[in-house]
Amino acid sequence: MDSLARLKRYMNDNAPLILDGGLATELAEQGTNLQGDPLWGSGLLHTNPQIIRDVHYRFLVSGADVISTATYQASVPGFMDHLNLSSERARELLMSGVHLAKEAVERFVSECHHTGRMHPLVAGSVGPYGAILLDGSEYTGAYAAKMSIEEFKDWHRPRMECLAAAGADLFAMETIPSIKEAQALIELLKEFPNSSAWLSFSCKDQMCISDGSPFSIAVQLANRSSQLVAVGVNCCSPLLVEPLLESGQSLRGLDMSWVVYPNSGEEWVREQGRRAAIAAGSAICRLPVGSYQPYLCL
Repeated sequence: MDSLARLKRYMNDNAPLILDGGLATELAEQGTNLQGDPLWGSGLLHTNPQIIRDVHYRFLVSGADVISTATYQASVPGFMDHLNLSSERARELLMSGVHLAKEAVERFVSECHHTGRMHPLVAGSVGPYGAILLDGSEYTGAYAAKMSIEEFKDWHRPRMECLAAAGADLFAMETIPSIKEAQALIELLKEFPNSSAWLSFSCKDQMCISDGSPFSIAVQLANRSSQLVAVGVNCCSPLLVEPLLESGQSLRGLDMSWVVYPNSGEEWVREQGRRAAIAAGSAICRLPVGSYQPYLCL
C-alpha cells in the first residue's frame, strides 16, 4: 500500500492523525540556539544531523503519526550561500532531511511494537518564500505583491524536487501567508502527479489569512486540487482556530480534511527576531469532533 493510500485509509477512519511538534522548539529544549541563524533548524542537516534524527524519534515515541522534515527554511540557494556548498551538494543536503526522518521511522518501527499504530509518515516541509527573508514576512505575506506566480514556482520547484526524489510521503506546504503563493504551490504540485500534500496558512485574525484574504477563499482554492488531502492553519494562536475553521466549513470539499497545528499563542516581534508570548498563549482551543472530522491535528 503506497503512502497516499495509507494516509487516506487512516483519515477515513474518522480519527485525527497526530502531527509532530515544533522542531525548532524541541531543538531549543536540547540547548541548540537558532536565533539569528539564516537557515534556522535546516542548517543542522549539515552540522549536526544526529540531533535532527533524535528529535524525530522522540516525536514518534510521543505518539506522532506524521513527522515533518527539517526543511522548512531550506533551499538550494540558501545552502549554497550560507554553507558554501555546490548546487549538487546542496540538493543532497536537502534530500537528507527526508532520509533522516525515514531513518527515525525505521528505528521506531523496529524498536517500538505498538499494535494498531499506523506506520508513521514523513511529510516534506515546504515553508513560504518569506521565511528566507528573516523579517517575519511569512506572517504578513507582503512580499507576494512583488512576485509573480511563476517566480514563486521557480523558487519552490528545486526544494520540492529534492523532497519528492528522496521519498517524502507527502508535502507539508505550511505557514503560507498569501493566496498568490498558495496558488503557485497548487499549480507546482501538478508537476509531481504522484505526490499529495496538505496546505496550511498563517492567519492574522479569526477570519483572514496573513495577507488579509478570507480563509474561506483559501479553502475554496484548496478544493481545486485533487492532490491536496487537507487544508488548514498553523503557527497561529489556538484561539483563532475554531472561528477560522467555522468560516470555511461549509466550503470544504467532502474529500478534504482539516490540518491544524497552532503555536502557544505568540506573535512575531521583528526587533527581537522571535515569536513573543501574549496573554492568551496558554489557551487550548477544543475542536468539536463531530463537526470537524476528519482532520489532521496536533
